[in-house]
Amino acid sequence: MDEKGTVYEHTINYYETDRMGIVHHSNYIRFFEEARIDYLKKIGLDYKKVEDMGLIMPVLGVECKYIKPLHFGDKAIISSRLVKYNGMKLSVEYNITNEAGELVTTGKSEHCLLDADMKPVNIKRNYPDIYKRLKEEVDL
Repeated sequence: MDEKGTVYEHTINYYETDRMGIVHHSNYIRFFEEARIDYLKKIGLDYKKVEDMGLIMPVLGVECKYIKPLHFGDKAIISSRLVKYNGMKLSVEYNITNEAGELVTTGKSEHCLLDADMKPVNIKRNYPDIYKRLKEEVDL
């Protein structure tokens, strides 16, 4: 990751591992979500406040590539950054490294912005501050 984005750390819990002693693959998607919510908060878009304004950001798709396993007690260092935003849809990329700096997982999630009735909303017109903040983050 370059200078855009933020870093979020997660210490692996025992319950997140499987019988083989490694993090179960499904947990990486949860780690992405934790990092994404932290990222949005750090750029001034606290997800709870955004939802209170009547906006939701459902996941349209997610991809994850597993490179190296993590184990109980390891620290997952998750870098996330907004890589695409067109006023309605956005994409976030993730890199997870271990404490040694080794890349263990990469991923991406795609989202759209909807109102509370699950209908598309014109962010630029109805929420210009949110539009500007997301656009600035992509255009850095």
